[in-house]
Amino acid sequence: MAKVTIINGTPTPGSRLTAVISLAEELLVKEGFEVQHVNVGELPPEDLIHTKFESEAIVKANALVAEADAVIVASPVYKASYTGVLKTFLDLIPQKGLAGKIILPLFIGGSLAHLLSIDYSLKPVLSALGARHILGGVYTVDSQVARTDQGGFDIAEELKGRLEDNLKELAEETSRRIASAELAQ
Repeated sequence: MAKVTIINGTPTPGSRLTAVISLAEELLVKEGFEVQHVNVGELPPEDLIHTKFESEAIVKANALVAEADAVIVASPVYKASYTGVLKTFLDLIPQKGLAGKIILPLFIGGSLAHLLSIDYSLKPVLSALGARHILGGVYTVDSQVARTDQGGFDIAEELKGRLEDNLKELAEETSRRIASAELAQ
């Protein structure tokens, strides 16, 4: 079974991004993927800030990334870029730690003004970590993920459609890559 690790870069539990990640996981499970999570906001702050590569929590998180066939990097947009807590974790991924993986960025921001933050802030860092197959990604605005009176979220149909399309591409590319690797053996 193919594995996807979702790196959740939000420091805020219950953010709108959580709803997007939950929908992504639901769609991936339907496609037959095993989904694992690295919630960066739950990693020990000391380990992140002091770049403790040998920390048990960091070693476990990096193992989830290493064993994944595909990685989703999700973050809210703050100050025209992904979160600082996500950057501290990306700094702890080993050099070439994303080599051979299909990568899908998922960003959420307050407006379309930061639509290109995936291309200009995240993709260069992912490339430095060895990622060579980075999909276009999904950028959404807060208004497409509305909070309900019951404490849940209502995701706009347009966003659901874009997310489905991008996750199908992720599934196809990952399956193709796995099949190629199996033939090579």
